[in-house]
Amino acid sequence: MEKINVYNLEGKKKNLVDKPKIFDLKPRIDLIRMSNSISQSKNKQIQGRDKRAGLRNTAEGWGTGHGVSRAPRIKGGGFITARHVGRVPFAKGGRRTHPMKTEKKIKKKINKQMNKQSIFSAIAASGDRSWIKKGGFYIENVPDIPLVIDDKIQTIRKTARIFSILCNLGLKEDLVKTKKSRKIRAGKGKSRGRKYKKKKGILIVIKDDFGIIKASRNIPGTDVIKVENLSINALAPGGTSGRLILWTQSAFNELNNYEVTV
Repeated sequence: MEKINVYNLEGKKKNLVDKPKIFDLKPRIDLIRMSNSISQSKNKQIQGRDKRAGLRNTAEGWGTGHGVSRAPRIKGGGFITARHVGRVPFAKGGRRTHPMKTEKKIKKKINKQMNKQSIFSAIAASGDRSWIKKGGFYIENVPDIPLVIDDKIQTIRKTARIFSILCNLGLKEDLVKTKKSRKIRAGKGKSRGRKYKKKKGILIVIKDDFGIIKASRNIPGTDVIKVENLSINALAPGGTSGRLILWTQSAFNELNNYEVTV
């Protein structure tokens, strides 16, 4: 079985661990994209239109014999009011013909086995340098892929210390790139609490949290997640495979518990 280096907090080799079989899988990008799309559908907000929209008025049609259409007209308003009544879809300013309804089912489903296989594929893609480069990460100075570090990183409670540890592992260029990627969002979202957007950076997978989650949350683009909470959104955000992942040794060993058929 292939061996993987484990690095200490100074970026030096510490020991070796067995490489889990899950990294021998061939990533299926179709499963990853489908699972990500289904997962994102659960975050959408239900939309609908008021069933009485455009009907709260006293408008009535004049009938025939007036040389005008029989569109409902507001009483006392004359000919021009037909264009401002919301009762009929064909009139200017009218209601929608078939408006959106809250009954529409927007949440999609996926069976458990396919969801599990998509997560396995995303993990396998994160262990291949070619896939990570396609994802836009800088890994020229990263010593090994997959990258495994000592469990002591889970006890760090200072952001500056976490940043220096990541730099010791050759991740400084990618961290700087992620920080510079912050741009002002195009569109109306600027006024709705999401003015800026930035690219996703490194993902740190841990077994236990002794302060690392709070210490890492101020590093741009960096996410921390427990190994039992791995999801397709964390492993392949936006359906893009090959995210750069830093595994703690205990979390990396947990991958051996997954039943994988190569």
